[in-house]
Amino acid sequence: MNVRSSARQTGFTLVEIAIVLVIIGILLVGVLQGQEMIQNSRIKSAKAGLDGVANAYNAYVDRFNRIPGDDGPTATVAARGANWVNVTGGNSDGFLTITAANTFAAAGESGPLWGQLRAAGFLQTGDMSTAALAATSPLNPWGGRYGITPIVGAAGTTLGFQGNKVCMSYVPGTAARGLDSQFDDGAPGTGFIRATLNAAALPAAGTAPGAAAAAYVDENTYTICSRM
Repeated sequence: MNVRSSARQTGFTLVEIAIVLVIIGILLVGVLQGQEMIQNSRIKSAKAGLDGVANAYNAYVDRFNRIPGDDGPTATVAARGANWVNVTGGNSDGFLTITAANTFAAAGESGPLWGQLRAAGFLQTGDMSTAALAATSPLNPWGGRYGITPIVGAAGTTLGFQGNKVCMSYVPGTAARGLDSQFDDGAPGTGFIRATLNAAALPAAGTAPGAAAAAYVDENTYTICSRM
Protein backbone atom coordinates (compact mmCIF):
# COMPACT_ATOMS: atom_id res chain seq x y z
CA MET A 1 0.00 0.00 0.00
CA ASN A 2 1.28 3.45 -0.94
CA VAL A 3 0.73 5.55 2.19
CA ARG A 4 1.82 8.76 0.51
CA SER A 5 -0.67 8.29 -2.35
CA SER A 6 -3.52 7.45 0.06
CA ALA A 7 -2.90 10.65 2.06
CA ARG A 8 -3.05 12.75 -1.09
CA GLN A 9 -6.39 11.25 -2.09
CA THR A 10 -8.13 12.05 1.22
CA GLY A 11 -7.54 15.84 1.08
CA PHE A 12 -9.21 18.64 -0.93
CA THR A 13 -7.51 20.01 -4.01
CA LEU A 14 -7.06 23.76 -4.51
CA VAL A 15 -9.67 23.66 -7.24
CA GLU A 16 -12.23 22.04 -4.94
CA ILE A 17 -11.55 24.59 -2.20
CA ALA A 18 -11.89 27.42 -4.71
CA ILE A 19 -15.24 26.05 -5.88
CA VAL A 20 -16.49 25.85 -2.28
CA LEU A 21 -15.40 29.45 -1.62
CA VAL A 22 -17.14 30.64 -4.77
CA ILE A 23 -20.36 28.90 -3.71
CA ILE A 24 -20.15 30.44 -0.23
CA GLY A 25 -19.60 33.86 -1.80
CA ILE A 26 -22.62 33.45 -4.06
CA LEU A 27 -24.77 32.42 -1.09
CA LEU A 28 -23.62 35.42 0.96
CA VAL A 29 -24.35 37.81 -1.91
CA GLY A 30 -27.80 36.26 -2.26
CA VAL A 31 -28.52 36.68 1.46
CA LEU A 32 -27.38 40.32 1.43
CA GLN A 33 -29.41 41.07 -1.68
CA GLY A 34 -32.42 39.42 -0.08
CA GLN A 35 -32.06 41.56 3.04
CA GLU A 36 -31.75 44.68 0.88
CA MET A 37 -34.89 43.73 -1.04
CA ILE A 38 -36.81 43.25 2.21
CA GLN A 39 -35.60 46.63 3.47
CA ASN A 40 -36.56 48.38 0.23
CA SER A 41 -39.96 46.71 0.30
CA ARG A 42 -40.55 47.97 3.84
CA ILE A 43 -39.45 51.48 2.89
CA LYS A 44 -41.88 51.57 -0.04
CA SER A 45 -44.64 50.15 2.15
CA ALA A 46 -43.93 52.77 4.80
CA LYS A 47 -44.11 55.61 2.27
CA ALA A 48 -47.37 54.18 0.93
CA GLY A 49 -48.64 54.11 4.51
CA LEU A 50 -47.73 57.77 5.09
CA ASP A 51 -49.47 58.74 1.86
CA GLY A 52 -52.44 56.51 2.68
CA VAL A 53 -53.05 58.18 6.04
CA ALA A 54 -52.82 61.64 4.47
CA ASN A 55 -55.19 60.62 1.67
CA ALA A 56 -57.66 59.12 4.17
CA TYR A 57 -57.61 62.32 6.21
CA ASN A 58 -58.29 64.49 3.17
CA ALA A 59 -60.98 62.14 1.83
CA TYR A 60 -62.81 62.34 5.17
CA VAL A 61 -62.78 66.13 5.03
CA ASP A 62 -64.16 66.01 1.48
CA ARG A 63 -66.99 63.62 2.40
CA PHE A 64 -68.15 65.03 5.72
CA ASN A 65 -66.84 68.60 5.58
CA ARG A 66 -65.46 67.85 9.05
CA ILE A 67 -61.97 67.13 10.36
CA PRO A 68 -61.56 63.46 11.34
CA GLY A 69 -61.06 63.24 15.08
CA ASP A 70 -62.63 66.66 15.63
CA ASP A 71 -65.92 65.49 14.11
CA GLY A 72 -68.58 65.14 16.78
CA PRO A 73 -70.20 64.98 19.22
CA THR A 74 -70.10 61.25 19.96
CA ALA A 75 -73.88 60.81 19.65
CA THR A 76 -73.80 62.31 16.14
CA VAL A 77 -71.05 60.06 14.76
CA ALA A 78 -72.33 56.95 16.57
CA ALA A 79 -75.72 57.30 14.85
CA ARG A 80 -74.24 56.96 11.34
CA GLY A 81 -74.39 53.16 11.24
CA ALA A 82 -73.07 49.89 12.63
CA ASN A 83 -69.40 50.74 12.00
CA TRP A 84 -69.78 53.93 14.02
CA VAL A 85 -71.32 52.51 17.22
CA ASN A 86 -68.01 52.36 19.13
CA VAL A 87 -66.52 55.52 17.64
CA THR A 88 -65.84 58.51 19.87
CA GLY A 89 -66.52 62.03 18.64
CA GLY A 90 -64.42 65.15 18.99
CA ASN A 91 -65.42 68.61 20.19
CA SER A 92 -66.22 70.01 16.71
CA ASP A 93 -64.31 73.24 17.27
CA GLY A 94 -62.70 73.12 13.81
CA PHE A 95 -59.24 72.18 15.08
CA LEU A 96 -57.54 68.83 15.54
CA THR A 97 -56.60 68.73 19.22
CA ILE A 98 -53.57 66.45 19.47
CA THR A 99 -50.37 67.39 21.26
CA ALA A 100 -46.98 66.17 20.08
CA ALA A 101 -46.80 63.91 23.14
CA ASN A 102 -50.01 62.17 22.06
CA THR A 103 -49.04 61.63 18.42
CA PHE A 104 -49.03 57.85 18.86
CA ALA A 105 -51.45 57.62 21.80
CA ALA A 106 -55.25 57.60 21.90
CA ALA A 107 -55.45 60.77 24.02
CA GLY A 108 -57.10 64.00 22.93
CA GLU A 109 -58.64 63.73 19.46
CA SER A 110 -56.05 61.19 18.29
CA GLY A 111 -58.22 58.20 19.28
CA PRO A 112 -61.40 59.60 17.68
CA LEU A 113 -59.40 60.33 14.51
CA TRP A 114 -58.46 56.68 13.90
CA GLY A 115 -61.91 55.39 14.83
CA GLN A 116 -63.62 57.82 12.48
CA LEU A 117 -61.26 57.09 9.57
CA ARG A 118 -61.90 53.35 10.01
CA ALA A 119 -65.66 53.71 10.38
CA ALA A 120 -65.81 55.78 7.20
CA GLY A 121 -63.94 53.03 5.34
CA PHE A 122 -60.83 55.05 4.60
CA LEU A 123 -58.58 52.77 6.70
CA GLN A 124 -58.92 49.01 6.45
CA THR A 125 -56.79 48.08 9.48
CA GLY A 126 -58.01 47.73 13.04
CA ASP A 127 -60.87 46.31 15.05
CA MET A 128 -64.15 48.21 15.47
CA SER A 129 -65.55 45.90 18.18
CA THR A 130 -64.72 48.30 21.03
CA ALA A 131 -63.96 51.99 21.28
CA ALA A 132 -60.46 51.24 22.60
CA LEU A 133 -59.55 49.00 19.64
CA ALA A 134 -61.12 51.37 17.13
CA ALA A 135 -59.01 54.21 18.53
CA THR A 136 -55.68 52.37 18.18
CA SER A 137 -53.42 53.77 15.48
CA PRO A 138 -52.23 51.34 12.75
CA LEU A 139 -48.82 49.65 12.77
CA ASN A 140 -46.02 50.60 10.39
CA PRO A 141 -43.69 48.05 8.71
CA TRP A 142 -41.19 48.08 11.61
CA GLY A 143 -43.73 47.41 14.36
CA GLY A 144 -44.09 51.03 15.44
CA ARG A 145 -47.22 53.09 14.87
CA TYR A 146 -48.50 55.73 12.52
CA GLY A 147 -49.71 58.96 14.09
CA ILE A 148 -50.86 62.46 13.18
CA THR A 149 -49.86 65.63 14.95
CA PRO A 150 -50.97 69.18 14.07
CA ILE A 151 -48.61 70.78 16.58
CA VAL A 152 -47.27 74.17 15.48
CA GLY A 153 -44.93 76.65 17.12
CA ALA A 154 -41.20 76.98 17.68
CA ALA A 155 -38.96 75.10 15.26
CA GLY A 156 -37.33 73.13 18.08
CA THR A 157 -40.60 71.39 18.97
CA THR A 158 -42.18 70.96 15.54
CA LEU A 159 -39.39 69.49 13.39
CA GLY A 160 -39.17 72.93 11.82
CA PHE A 161 -42.41 72.92 9.83
CA GLN A 162 -45.99 73.79 10.63
CA GLY A 163 -49.29 72.18 9.70
CA ASN A 164 -50.53 68.61 10.00
CA LYS A 165 -47.88 65.90 9.91
CA VAL A 166 -48.24 62.13 9.62
CA CYS A 167 -45.55 60.28 11.57
CA MET A 168 -44.11 56.81 12.18
CA SER A 169 -42.40 55.58 15.35
CA TYR A 170 -39.56 53.06 15.79
CA VAL A 171 -37.98 53.45 12.35
CA PRO A 172 -34.44 51.93 12.26
CA GLY A 173 -31.62 54.26 11.25
CA THR A 174 -30.83 52.52 7.95
CA ALA A 175 -34.50 52.54 6.96
CA ALA A 176 -34.96 56.16 8.03
CA ARG A 177 -32.02 57.23 5.87
CA GLY A 178 -33.26 55.13 2.96
CA LEU A 179 -36.78 56.54 3.19
CA ASP A 180 -35.55 60.12 3.37
CA SER A 181 -33.04 59.60 0.55
CA GLN A 182 -35.50 57.89 -1.79
CA PHE A 183 -38.36 60.33 -1.35
CA ASP A 184 -36.80 63.57 -0.08
CA ASP A 185 -33.38 65.16 0.44
CA GLY A 186 -31.81 62.56 2.77
CA ALA A 187 -31.39 65.01 5.67
CA PRO A 188 -33.40 64.62 8.91
CA GLY A 189 -33.76 68.36 9.49
CA THR A 190 -34.84 69.66 6.07
CA GLY A 191 -37.33 68.85 3.32
CA PHE A 192 -40.84 67.49 3.79
CA ILE A 193 -39.65 64.29 5.57
CA ARG A 194 -37.95 64.94 8.91
CA ALA A 195 -36.83 62.86 11.86
CA THR A 196 -36.55 62.99 15.63
CA LEU A 197 -34.00 60.76 17.37
CA ASN A 198 -35.81 58.27 19.60
CA ALA A 199 -35.16 58.28 23.33
CA ALA A 200 -32.65 55.80 24.72
CA ALA A 201 -35.42 54.11 26.73
CA LEU A 202 -38.27 54.06 24.24
CA PRO A 203 -41.77 54.57 25.63
CA ALA A 204 -44.47 52.11 24.64
CA ALA A 205 -45.99 54.38 22.01
CA GLY A 206 -42.69 55.69 20.64
CA THR A 207 -40.93 59.02 20.97
CA ALA A 208 -43.02 62.08 20.15
CA PRO A 209 -41.83 64.32 17.29
CA GLY A 210 -39.54 67.04 18.60
CA ALA A 211 -36.28 68.63 17.53
CA ALA A 212 -34.86 67.33 14.26
CA ALA A 213 -31.92 64.91 14.47
CA ALA A 214 -28.52 66.14 13.28
CA ALA A 215 -27.88 63.07 11.10
CA TYR A 216 -29.05 59.50 10.60
CA VAL A 217 -27.08 56.85 12.50
CA ASP A 218 -27.62 53.18 11.62
CA GLU A 219 -27.78 51.94 15.21
CA ASN A 220 -30.41 54.49 16.30
CA THR A 221 -34.17 54.54 15.79
CA TYR A 222 -36.22 57.54 14.76
CA THR A 223 -39.67 59.05 14.64
CA ILE A 224 -40.22 60.06 11.02
CA CYS A 225 -42.77 62.74 10.10
CA SER A 226 -43.96 63.88 6.69
CA ARG A 227 -45.87 67.07 6.05
CA MET A 228 -49.37 66.30 4.80
